[in-house]
Formats: sequence, C-alpha cells, structure tokens
Amino acid sequence: MSRFVRTLIALFFVPMLATAAERDSLRRFGAELTVGTGKVMSIDEYQKKIMYGDATSVFGISLTYGALPKDSDAFAADYGYPSFSFGLRYSDHHRVTMQRTEDPEWEQYVPVDYKSRMGNIVTAYASFNRPLLRTDKWEIDYMISMGVGYSNKKWNNRDAIDNLLIGSRWLIYFGAGLHTTYRIMPQWGIRAGIDYYHHSNGSMNMPNKGANVLGPVLGLVYYPYYDEVLKHRHHFRPEPFKRYFYFNFSASVGMKALNEEFQQTQFYTPPDSPDYCKNDFNKYVTWSAQADLMCRYARRWASGVGVDLFYGRYVDDLKEMEKTWKQADKYSRWSVGIAAKHEVFYRQFSIAMSFGWYLYRHVGLRSKALEQPYYERIGLYYTFRSLGNVRLGFNVKAHRTRADYTEMCLSVPIRLNL
Repeated sequence: MSRFVRTLIALFFVPMLATAAERDSLRRFGAELTVGTGKVMSIDEYQKKIMYGDATSVFGISLTYGALPKDSDAFAADYGYPSFSFGLRYSDHHRVTMQRTEDPEWEQYVPVDYKSRMGNIVTAYASFNRPLLRTDKWEIDYMISMGVGYSNKKWNNRDAIDNLLIGSRWLIYFGAGLHTTYRIMPQWGIRAGIDYYHHSNGSMNMPNKGANVLGPVLGLVYYPYYDEVLKHRHHFRPEPFKRYFYFNFSASVGMKALNEEFQQTQFYTPPDSPDYCKNDFNKYVTWSAQADLMCRYARRWASGVGVDLFYGRYVDDLKEMEKTWKQADKYSRWSVGIAAKHEVFYRQFSIAMSFGWYLYRHVGLRSKALEQPYYERIGLYYTFRSLGNVRLGFNVKAHRTRADYTEMCLSVPIRLNL
C-alpha cells in the first residue's frame, strides 16, 4: 500500500493504520466550519437606486494546513507560521433583489413589473491566513483569499433584466477578513470576525458591476497544530534578508466586454429594436505592458513605481457607437499611466497590487463618465525559479472596484547589482 493511500485512509477512515510519521504529518491539517451574514454594498448612486433587498448569508467548510517551526521555512517564520485554507462556500443571495423604476436617467429603458434576483453562488477558494497575535487562549489573524465561483442565476432580458451585478455564471472571487479565535479546548476554537468578499466576471461579459458583500462571520475551528506552533515559534531564526533592487518587465493579454455597448442597448436603443436589452455582447482583446523599478526590502515584500502602457482596438468601436450620440474630441487606442506597485511573496507565489493614475487616455465620453482618472490592479503570480524567476499570472484591472478587464501576464524580473 502506497504512503499516499495510507495517509488518505489515516486522515478520513482509520487513524490507527497510520505510522508515527504519518500521524505527525496529519497534525498539520485542520478544518473549519463557517456561517455568516452580510449585505451587498452599493458602491455608487446608480446601484443605490436599483437595490431593494441586500441581505445575504454564507456557509463554508474548509481544510486547513498549518506551517510548523520544525520545517525551518524562512517565509513561514517571517509570517509567524500562517495557515492555508482550501474550501467551498455557499453564498445565499435569494433576498438580494433589484428593480429600476421610472427615472429620466434610464433614457429609453422601459421598467419591468418584477424584481430581479441576484442568484446564489458556490465558490471554490484558497486562503492565506496570517496570525497577528497568538496566546494560550486567543488568536487574531487576517485572511486573504482567491477563487472561482458559479452562480445559479445571471443577468438576462427574460426574468432578471435588472440584475446588473452578475452577468455570467462563472465568476472570479476575492475575499479578505479579520478574525479573533478563542480556544475552548487545546485543538478547538470558536472564531468570530468580519469578512469582505467580491464576485464578478472580471468584465469578460456584461453587465458586471460585481457583488461586494461585507458582514460578520462565526466559525468552529479544529487546529491540532496550534500548541506546537505556539510553543516553538521562536526556535527557528532565518537568515537576515538582504535588500535589493530589480527591474520588472511585464507583457499582458486580456479580454473585455464593453460596458458602453451594454449601456447603448439598455438606454439608447428603442424598445422595438432587436438590439434593445440584448443578451450577447462582443468580446475584445486588450494588450498592456509594464516597466517597474522595485525594491525588495524584505523576504515578504517589494514596493516600487512603474509606467503602464495600454492598447485596445475596442476604442474604434467606441468611437463608432458615439456617432449617434455625442463624440469626444479625441479617441486613441493607447493609454499611459504611472502607478505605485506592491507585491507580497510566499515562496513561489505572490500577490501583486498597484494603484495608478492615467497620464494619457482618450476613450470617449461614455467611458469618461464610467471610469475614474485612477485605476487599480490585483493579480496572483507563480514564479518559475528554474526559468530565471520568470513569473506567470493573471490580473484584474479595475476602476473603483469595477473591473475593466481580466488579463494573463508574463513577467521578467532583472536584478540590479548596486
């Protein structure tokens, strides 16, 4: 019987069959059951007008893996021996309803006589849970998670015409939270805190306002590794990290649907037209490049500044759309921005974040009304050490949490010897 099969049997069926080494390995694994409530946040006045019900509930189950001091892992030591969760969560949104009533802002849109429901979402995710404080009885931690969700409902022009939050069944998930755990027994704890989570399709379809939920959570935690981490967390002292600078060059290709096209069919198309509130929207390829100067001043972190270059042929179609409305003075496929960059590392994985400001951007009048002069990016990367630390990942570019597009990115760091 292979070791892998024996470990599975030991974990789920017959613990007495495990060897001493396997039982020790199983002590790294824990579990958590979570329940919570929350509300869908309205991120702008437009959303506030259409929201009728915003109450949600969430139920989750996860398997956790704890890093231990005896691993002599420098990253784990720097983070205070974090844990990783892999789980499923069910977001109950049956009380989230939307409806547009008579309003001059809707232009040619004709309100319907029913409320649209958002739909419930099942999410598979992975979380990074970092402790900020550990004592015999109490633990405080923060959580960051990413995953993929599936919704049983999405926007359509038949029975969910005002569900402007979710425009596709497959969704990108991002979550964050702050929690406090009280140990009721050596291996068990009660966890309470507040979670934020976001579901959207990354602007790969329309509509895509996205669902932003904030609310309290309560959980039952099983963590057999807690005492070992608590007692031995200071035993391993990693080598001091040597700061260095590096250039980071990236190239990305993405996909987006146009919010402007969605608005065109909703508000500026006569109700008797076949394009009025249509279900299908064009998809466009986007291109971008980044050149950053970064300083990795800790094993965990790097920060810097960079120049972002964007290119999209979709601007030609935006110009064509606005011929029947009102045109801007300039249209350009190219945009340029300058951005502050920050990246968080754990072994070969990293989360890259940036906040940028457009120096040059001309994409029409409607885009100017929908966008901000600033933009955000967040992405998950994996570093291939055998390929000279080349990184591959994905980003979501957004304007005030509303996705602009989703992209795949290849990044090449070049270390500077100063």
